[in-house]
Amino acid sequence: MSDLTTFWADALRRFWGLDTRLTRLDGEYDLNFLAQATNGQDYVLKVMRAGCDAGLVDLQIKALEHIAREAPGLPFPDVIHALDGSALPEIADESGAVRLVWLQNRLPGQCYAKAAPKSEELILRLGRVLGATDRALEHFSHPQLHREDFKWDLMQAGWIADRLDAVADPMRRALLEDITEGFAAISDKLDKLPRQAIHNDANDYNILVEGELGERRGISGLIDLGDMCAAPKVCEVAIAAAYVVLDHPRPEQALAALVSGYHAANRLAPEEVDLIWPLLRMRLAVSVVNSTLMAAENPDDPYVTISQAPAWRFLENGSVNGGLMPARLRAACHLPVTDGAERIHAYLNDHRGEFAQLFGEDLSDAPMGSLSVENSTWPRDPFHMPLEEAARVGEEFGEGIWLGYYNEPRLIYTEGAFRKGPWKASDRRTVHLAVDVFAPAGTTLYAPLSGRVEAVENRTGHLDYGGVVILHHETPEGDPFYTLYGHLDPEICDRLKPGDPVAQGSAFALLGDVGQNGGWAPHVHFQLALTTAGMESDWPGVGDPDELYLWHAVCPNPAALLNLPDDKVHYHPTDKAAVLQGRRDHFGGNLSLTYDDPVMLVRGWRHHLFDEWGRPYLDAYNNVPHVGHAHPRIQAVAADQLKRMNSNTRYLHPAQVAFAEKVLSKLPDHLQVCFFVNSGTEANELALRLARAHTGAKGMVTPDHGYHGNTTGAIDISAYKFNKPGGPGQPDWVELVEVADDYRGSFRRDDPDRAQKYADLVDGAIAALKEKGHGVAGFIAETFPSVGGQIIPPKGYLPAVYEKIRAAGGVCIADEVQTGLGRLGDYYFGFEHQGARPDIVVLGKPIGNGHPLGVLVTTRAIADSFAKGPEFFSTFGGSTLSCRIGKEVLDIVDDEGLQENARLMGGRLMDGLRRIEAEFGCVGDVRGMGLFLGVELVNPDGSEGTEICKFVKNRMRDHRILIGSEGPKDNILKIRPPLTIDEEGVDMILWALREVLSEVGDFAPAPVCDHDHHHAGCGCC
Repeated sequence: MSDLTTFWADALRRFWGLDTRLTRLDGEYDLNFLAQATNGQDYVLKVMRAGCDAGLVDLQIKALEHIAREAPGLPFPDVIHALDGSALPEIADESGAVRLVWLQNRLPGQCYAKAAPKSEELILRLGRVLGATDRALEHFSHPQLHREDFKWDLMQAGWIADRLDAVADPMRRALLEDITEGFAAISDKLDKLPRQAIHNDANDYNILVEGELGERRGISGLIDLGDMCAAPKVCEVAIAAAYVVLDHPRPEQALAALVSGYHAANRLAPEEVDLIWPLLRMRLAVSVVNSTLMAAENPDDPYVTISQAPAWRFLENGSVNGGLMPARLRAACHLPVTDGAERIHAYLNDHRGEFAQLFGEDLSDAPMGSLSVENSTWPRDPFHMPLEEAARVGEEFGEGIWLGYYNEPRLIYTEGAFRKGPWKASDRRTVHLAVDVFAPAGTTLYAPLSGRVEAVENRTGHLDYGGVVILHHETPEGDPFYTLYGHLDPEICDRLKPGDPVAQGSAFALLGDVGQNGGWAPHVHFQLALTTAGMESDWPGVGDPDELYLWHAVCPNPAALLNLPDDKVHYHPTDKAAVLQGRRDHFGGNLSLTYDDPVMLVRGWRHHLFDEWGRPYLDAYNNVPHVGHAHPRIQAVAADQLKRMNSNTRYLHPAQVAFAEKVLSKLPDHLQVCFFVNSGTEANELALRLARAHTGAKGMVTPDHGYHGNTTGAIDISAYKFNKPGGPGQPDWVELVEVADDYRGSFRRDDPDRAQKYADLVDGAIAALKEKGHGVAGFIAETFPSVGGQIIPPKGYLPAVYEKIRAAGGVCIADEVQTGLGRLGDYYFGFEHQGARPDIVVLGKPIGNGHPLGVLVTTRAIADSFAKGPEFFSTFGGSTLSCRIGKEVLDIVDDEGLQENARLMGGRLMDGLRRIEAEFGCVGDVRGMGLFLGVELVNPDGSEGTEICKFVKNRMRDHRILIGSEGPKDNILKIRPPLTIDEEGVDMILWALREVLSEVGDFAPAPVCDHDHHHAGCGCC
């Protein structure tokens, strides 16, 4: 220890009786030390600067002691009294100057600034801690709470109005002027609120977070009460919010989570909630003005100006809808979104059945038609709706009047305006906020109740509203609400103008045809809104499924105005929780689910999938839909054949021969005979029978941790299964050899002879089988081990193994289920890369693109040996349907150039992954070929990063990317998307993986401290 730390360690011993080792911590003005005591406890020693105001320190100590009494469960440090009972002894330092010194226990966790991810769940917990803290402080008093000219007291924030000239940029200065004017406008409301003690500085360095990787994260500390003051409690929320929103990917949702959490612990009145947004902006304005003034005083300190950047990024973020913020935050707190909301609901419910009929007739018996993600296949391509398809939407429900649901998630909203990010799999608005009434074009609409025209327009954009009118209504108490009617004949624009009265029951509009209404099948979009603040005349007709707390409150079900019960038109998607429970009730416990929070998928297209709410996901995992989900050609072939007949190989059909010829055209000439079965598992089971029939032996050699299926015979040769806890164990006729993993195995990449050395391991296995009397029937391996960790064996390995196996009398089986059919890009099959000639090739899953199908291809000699035994027959293997689908898959790979796409996209992905490998220490290895790729994640000591991998996989799902994991220790990310993946999909994977890896503890790049004033005390920064 230095002389300074030695001096204060001695002081700790004399005054507190503690033997400690001190480490200096950063501090703006004072000395701060981490004290690690021999009693196993950690403390923070705070040595105040000479001349420090004792009252301010006393304020902090008294507040901490008050909180400990009133709410002992809150995460605040305890004040450790000295041996003489003093909380704040005076101690002369090494120069003789008297210092005020106090001691706290050190709290666990790391600063919120360094914690990642900053989930909405974590932010909600922060809100609860702050709310509970303010409740505990409600009756705390101290003279120092009422400081004058305290620049961080939000009640005194108006001081910046006279200092805005310091901001040189005129646009930024104008923005700050707008913020200060908004603050001045709420000052009277703010002054009327009761004041109490608040923390006043819950910035991202004064909040501690605990929980590693996938652990549930919580608030473990709220520290540094040095800026405490007396203010309305809503200021506490606004100050914390000003830091929570900075650089958050979803700032509005983060703010809503914080306010919701605070409100749950410390109820806010609606008028208080309305003040949060202007107060938040004012706090940031104070921050940037203060740092600008500091920069002028300290022009050589780059930190001062760097600290402004996040605040300016937020203040200048035009995508944040401040006008809608009061309604959003009220809704998050389950408060009325507008002051008259409860009266409006009562009025509509009381008069249900008395409103004029919108279509001039009772709609009670009108049928419902569902366009939901689950029930509808509109549109074919969920990312593009051509006009000819939009004009036919719902045609299956007939030409008469029928209704479309409120709260229904749909995929028909394909335009970019509905997407909330740069990727096809970004958040997307899908949930319908209105009731549709489909009827012939030209049908007359009648006003359900009296009102006046708020807006009338002709919106001519692709799939927009066409003619649209918004009517303003009022309850008898004068509470305004609004109705919107879209997809009208634009002639309405010639007849109505804003302010015109519309009488109840009057004919005021006509349904537009497809050339007038945005291109849709004729219908009216009928929507109710309780407020237009932040929307004005541009209402979202569709909401984000993750923001329904807001949109259900702002735009409730309009059924009452149609004289209908709410339940008739309110759509309820399948309940995922109920499906999960049903699965638990009716399926075995060892049927696994991916992800901590399982995803329920109901639609797919190419390399994207959609859940029951229409949320899109990029599929970077599923190799079964080889040519993409819902391929139109596969659909057409299946439907066509099922309209004809479906039978088996006991009867002749040209599809069987055509499929066999297509498969054989891709294989070496020595492979001449096909067996069609239902799965890769069945094909591998059959391969065992063929090998034994041909050799007369039983024994098999296979690499460790391989997987070849789930039947008894397939499990017997799958170490991935038989060696698992509860597995049947290794049969004595199976010998395992080490996987040829030249990253982690016995022979590494720096060994030029590693291929032969791995192959030589087979010698011992052959000898063992012969010694046991089993002989050698064959060798079976996934050509590139997949469950073993996406391994690419060194070139030359497989031919050397095959040579040894054949010399021992066995046959060589290549399991190409994972690697075949062009996935590797440069090679149609994995054995081609190795330069090997297998005796049997097994194909499965991808060859049917989701249809159950497997293929075994072998030599004529092996097939003849097998034919000497009993008849072989597989009921559905080689069915006419399967053969047509299988051939179509192979034709699509050729016709659409998907093998070349695998090469190009795989190369792009591999290049990006290697850049990530160089950037992040937790990436131990990147390997693969084409669209068969693995990313091995490691701990700081180089061991398998199993927990890191689990965290990354779940976080990638949070970013809407489905990805797998494999390897003996489940620490290898498995990337195997459908072969349709494009540049955007590849770039999204790389972007998201970099984002997620930056959250991984010890290897994450350290964030830049970007707030403009902080105080030490946490021991983490």
